[in-house]
Amino acid sequence: MRIGELAARAGASPRQVRFYEAKGLITSTRGPNDYRDYSEATLGRVQQIRELLNAGLSTHAIRGILPCLESPRDPIVFEGVTPETVAALEHERDRLTQRIDVLARNRDAIADYLTELQGRAD
Repeated sequence: MRIGELAARAGASPRQVRFYEAKGLITSTRGPNDYRDYSEATLGRVQQIRELLNAGLSTHAIRGILPCLESPRDPIVFEGVTPETVAALEHERDRLTQRIDVLARNRDAIADYLTELQGRAD
């Protein structure tokens, strides 16, 4: 598929798709007309990248965990995983856990507030 279709289906802009490619997060082939051509699998990858970026991971961290995104459990990919990658993943996991905790507290506070508002409205 061409870049415009990939971007539209993934909820991204063509500029973002080109950025992901420049960062080595996705790849494309070139047709005879020199247009980029993306596989269907790239759509899922772009969606994963967007979710990870929205969660606060850097493109550098995402590039380090790409092998895990291919097959997170079976088989586990060990080739090319450095101690630095492991440390970065541990850091990102801990940072995400902290964000989840904050979001859960905020969600609970909003739910309590809504319950109080609805109780007073009755």
